[in-house]
Amino acid sequence: MVLEQPQEPRQQHQQEADSKPPTPVIARRKFAKPPVKVACLACRASRTRCDGQEPCSSCVNKGRKCSYLPSKRGGPRKKKVPAPAAPPAEVSQNGSWNPALVPATRYEEADAAMFGQIDPMSLPGAGLRHLDFQDVHGMFDGMFIPREGEHPPAVPQSAPTPVRKQPMVRAYGSEQDILNAYYDFIHPYFPVLPPRVTGPCPDQPLDHAGSQPNSLSEEPSLVYQPCSPLSLAISAILALVPHPNDPDPSDPSSVLLRRSYAQTYARLATTSIEADGELIDSVTQPSQALNYAQPSINRQPLHPRTPVELEAILALLILCVYEYAQRGNLMKMRYRAGQALVIAMNMSLHALGPEQDDFSEARRRAWWMTYYCVLQGAIITSNPPTVMINDPRFTTPYPHFASDPEGWSILIQAQQVLVTASQFAVDLHRCIKSRSNMQFIYEQMKQLDAWATSVMTQANTPPSVPPPGHLNNGTEFITARSIRAIARIKVSSAHIKTHRFRAFSDIPIFLKKHCDLSPQNSNPENPYHMMNANREINPISCQCHGFETSAHLLGGEYSGSPSESSTSSGSGSLNPHYCGLGPGFPFSSQHSAKVCLRAALFISHMFQSLPYPQPFRHSNQAGPGSQLEPYPDPARLDPRTQLPRTMPSFACCAMQSSYALLMLFYKTRVAQQGPSDAERDSENPSSTERLVDELRHGLERIIGAVTNYSRAFEALDGMRDEIESAFRTAFSQS
Repeated sequence: MVLEQPQEPRQQHQQEADSKPPTPVIARRKFAKPPVKVACLACRASRTRCDGQEPCSSCVNKGRKCSYLPSKRGGPRKKKVPAPAAPPAEVSQNGSWNPALVPATRYEEADAAMFGQIDPMSLPGAGLRHLDFQDVHGMFDGMFIPREGEHPPAVPQSAPTPVRKQPMVRAYGSEQDILNAYYDFIHPYFPVLPPRVTGPCPDQPLDHAGSQPNSLSEEPSLVYQPCSPLSLAISAILALVPHPNDPDPSDPSSVLLRRSYAQTYARLATTSIEADGELIDSVTQPSQALNYAQPSINRQPLHPRTPVELEAILALLILCVYEYAQRGNLMKMRYRAGQALVIAMNMSLHALGPEQDDFSEARRRAWWMTYYCVLQGAIITSNPPTVMINDPRFTTPYPHFASDPEGWSILIQAQQVLVTASQFAVDLHRCIKSRSNMQFIYEQMKQLDAWATSVMTQANTPPSVPPPGHLNNGTEFITARSIRAIARIKVSSAHIKTHRFRAFSDIPIFLKKHCDLSPQNSNPENPYHMMNANREINPISCQCHGFETSAHLLGGEYSGSPSESSTSSGSGSLNPHYCGLGPGFPFSSQHSAKVCLRAALFISHMFQSLPYPQPFRHSNQAGPGSQLEPYPDPARLDPRTQLPRTMPSFACCAMQSSYALLMLFYKTRVAQQGPSDAERDSENPSSTERLVDELRHGLERIIGAVTNYSRAFEALDGMRDEIESAFRTAFSQS
């Protein structure tokens, strides 16, 4: 008998499962609708899915404010080192913080963190926010579209959403309104056009400029498209200035709207420039274009005393500033300036004679502003200029201010001094690294300092022809005064670049960073004893490295001229040799520190003195007899509502000033750690406190100026943040 063995339970279940009809399997697609690249702040906080719209559906249904935080990717990563907090043991009996009680290691850590924030501020393009890298995520907008038949999940309706006012952008409805706004917002800082032909008109931006794009990749549709490349480039700058009726200009949606319109105008301007160039080349020789009575471009000029052929050059000059201050693109800024230079030289604008006609002033301004922008591109990148600064072929006379005949000459000389100082800084760094050719540095530094001093003396001299009374309130008088201030800023920045290495060469960490020298505390009582990596040179043994406190640096206003002998030093006569390399620096470290201090403070005052835009509006009187009246004085308004100044092509000078002020504060702090210096400061603590207060106030003025610029120009946000961060790190411990 064969007994039938029972089946195992797993086999029995398998047979039953095979006998049943198969159940259909529902395939789930992972990420049927992929998540958006950037979620709004409210959805991030609540950890809910966001659809990426502005406003998103979640915020609309819940009646909350929807805003997006712009991405900060693309720049260098910065390590944030918190400032060390003083423990109870470091507090004196009267409750105040006593620096003498802080251990040396704590000082070294805090000083290294502070220096790490300050030192990069002297680099080319320091602090600029690169907007082109942050717009990359916009190219993915709309890529993930719901498939046919798919619908987003239903969201329960909540209370009615309050009506939110739409952001507004500054745009104009005619060429005349654009030209009038140019004189209100651009001309005082960047006079590429001749003076007004007619009186000022009320500022009349449109309340509805066109459609509002839903993403960065979508361009708005314009209610009015300007006709010429110049009016388009002007519109790109004006679109960045907040609209007077915008409910919240700092809201991210308003910022993105202004950015979208400005970029649209800039793109249209470049297209129009290319069209004008092709038309001129096909009709006549570029060098002869201005000699014809009838323009080869069939378009009415924007300005009656500016030939239409010049508008492409002037548009490129304005786009130079747009690329630098708004997009943070230094290479494109130099490229636009190079384009303008080629067109201008093809038209022989660089070799005009003294003849006078209705277009002479326009041609002269077109050439010298082109020259100015070409040199500016070399300054901000620390590259050699593409032209000789004293090329004998450049014979075109300077333009003319009726209230200041020397104004244009001083501005161009200041630009020449600054570009030369920028190249000197590069040459100095190369010679220090190679430990050679210091004789060249010695001679160059003396000549450059004397040249900058001479130009500053001219800039501080009142104009030779006092303006008549009726010009005192005119746009051209304000422009001439502004140009003088900009020239002073540039010469002061040249003084800082000339003296900054010498001013801070007695700080150990500075030498280690810039000279490849390693600190060796062979003498514990002398923390500033330094040797190089090969232990062959002892630079501190030279009297040119005599280290003193900076408390007595103040005294007298900055005039660009030395206040003491160039070979004087607080510790005795200056040894003309630098670290055994032969003739090095003709100035003592103490003298160079004084020059940097006065120049940096002077820059902060000049930035504060620049005028604010003052457009006109109709008075409140009704009827045809209503008169024009200016807007409220911007200087008396809340800084958050002030109209921003424009055309900050020289914003790098603000960074140089901030660098010098912060390094001087750092130098003062390091000097207080030395025993002899501490004893010297204890005898006169008020001088140190006064110096620190001056440094703080100077930095506050610079931060205020850059903050005002950043209300319109996004790339300068990075400058403001970098200066503020270093300022907080430094003075939170003072």
